[in-house]
Amino acid sequence: MDSRRPPLAPVCRTLPQYVRHWAETTPDRRAFTFVEYPAPHSRGVHRTLTWRRLDVRVRALAARLAEQAEPGARVALLCPQGTEYVIGFLAALTAGLVAVPPYPPGLPGHTDRLSGVLADARPAAVVTTSRVRQEVRDFCARAGEGDGDVVGRMRIVCADEVPDDDARGRRPVDPDAGATAYLQYTSGSTRAPAGVEITHANVVANARQALAAYGADAHPVTCVGWLPLYHDMGLVLSVAAPVVRGALSVLMDPAAFLNEPVRWLRLLGAHPRAISAAPNFAYDYCVGAVTDGQKADLRLDGVTALINGSEPVRPGTADRFHAAFADRGLPATAHCPSYGLAEATVFVSAARPGASLGRFALDRDALAAGKALPARPDDPRAVLLAGCGTPAGQRVRIADPATCAVLSEGEVGEIWVQGPNVGRGYWNRREESERVFGAEFDGAADAPGGRWLRTGDLGAVLEGQLIVTGRLKDLVIVDGRNHYPQDLEATAQEAHTAVRRDRLAAFAVPGGAGERVVVVAEHVRTVSLAELDVRAVVRAVRGAVSSRHGLRLADVVLVPPGAVARTSSGKVSRALTRARYLEGAYAPPRADTAAGSTSRTAG
Repeated sequence: MDSRRPPLAPVCRTLPQYVRHWAETTPDRRAFTFVEYPAPHSRGVHRTLTWRRLDVRVRALAARLAEQAEPGARVALLCPQGTEYVIGFLAALTAGLVAVPPYPPGLPGHTDRLSGVLADARPAAVVTTSRVRQEVRDFCARAGEGDGDVVGRMRIVCADEVPDDDARGRRPVDPDAGATAYLQYTSGSTRAPAGVEITHANVVANARQALAAYGADAHPVTCVGWLPLYHDMGLVLSVAAPVVRGALSVLMDPAAFLNEPVRWLRLLGAHPRAISAAPNFAYDYCVGAVTDGQKADLRLDGVTALINGSEPVRPGTADRFHAAFADRGLPATAHCPSYGLAEATVFVSAARPGASLGRFALDRDALAAGKALPARPDDPRAVLLAGCGTPAGQRVRIADPATCAVLSEGEVGEIWVQGPNVGRGYWNRREESERVFGAEFDGAADAPGGRWLRTGDLGAVLEGQLIVTGRLKDLVIVDGRNHYPQDLEATAQEAHTAVRRDRLAAFAVPGGAGERVVVVAEHVRTVSLAELDVRAVVRAVRGAVSSRHGLRLADVVLVPPGAVARTSSGKVSRALTRARYLEGAYAPPRADTAAGSTSRTAG
């Protein structure tokens, strides 16, 4: 039976060292539990690895991988969500190889991206499982040459078929903490994905920063997660942080959450001092999808932190979620808006558990001009944002993106980051790495020294908290005036009940007299396009955007659910949606066309 409090974590330099430590000192403690849901109404089948068992499986697979690839070679993880993914990741690091954590073939709409990742990383081996081996082999055969278990230069290894005996006699290899541990490919929300080189020291530092930020360094916690392990947040919160702390990590498949979101809440309630993370849409999804009957047996009073790393984080989401589950004991102070990015491993800044939500009502016109000035919360033109707390063991500054001058509190600029968690650079992209990871301030007397990470995100510091306002590349500029696309999207989705929340993209396209603004929005699943008064929906969106933002939309396109492009991490990809729009993918049929087609009213 588990002790409630694990021993204090030692100071190790790599994740493999931590695995060995816990296997030696707490061998029978639970390390990772994967919960499967084999039937629609299943309460979950739990499959658990102790630290001893994890260590054996990691060493066995590491030995096999070391036979297939030279030190420093890349190993792609094409495993389904589960303990094999964890074992594969840690085994690659243990063998002195570079893990590449994407996703197995079959993720809808992301085949081209996976092919691009593999072509860029050029892995020497692929780790998968026997369940999806044929699918992976077929995919690799299409991507390369050859057949059998050697496809091109990629050798396929099934983690669940490597015997424990392979671990015998293997001497532990301690990788250099400064060596690259894995390539974390960016989500591709604003550009083609690039592989960030994360060193062993980077991931250990960021895991410690996250543990400290959420109070998990001093208290026992359980990490509960459904985020995919190929995503930076999922990998650090569900694998790296528990390994560093010696804490239990409880995993489930993202599809299991999407099919029945109450499953996530039940796991949160079943484990003391649970910490979890989810994108903004997941909290609203739970509010709308969890029934009163399902709520009846929930106990959420033990939840420590619910991390929301969406950009930006809006207070309304936290308010709706808490209102829905307050009577189940959910603490009002559990919601922790946070900010991070793959280039910084993941975590940068976070609101601390137990603190009240930082609420900021900002003047929309001033924000467009680069100033974060307060407004009345009840002003319909105010922008309501949540504070993302303070940096987690690193330095954050706001810079003028054009002059590289440091900006004062209340001024909006690019967020720059400096810390031991900042990655080495982009794999095989020297010039871009120097520009993004090697930024320096303008040299004024008050300018911080050293090299800084340019995040490409816009924000400001108010009352000591970081406020994230948007993406620099997504900024829409019309007639010299700045508009944040997520602000336009928020207005559009509130304009009519037929617009699906968090499934729309606003962006600029070239026009005869400057940029024109377009909104592509999915309609809700409960009705078909044929049943909608499309013109009424479009009029409502146009009117709301014009009234609130003083902006005339050039085009509003209503599309079926699933048509708006998404990144591999589930965020809307404005860049890809824009590209599809310009390519004519959202064809403009008549408003009375059959259900399932697109429709628009341009002006």
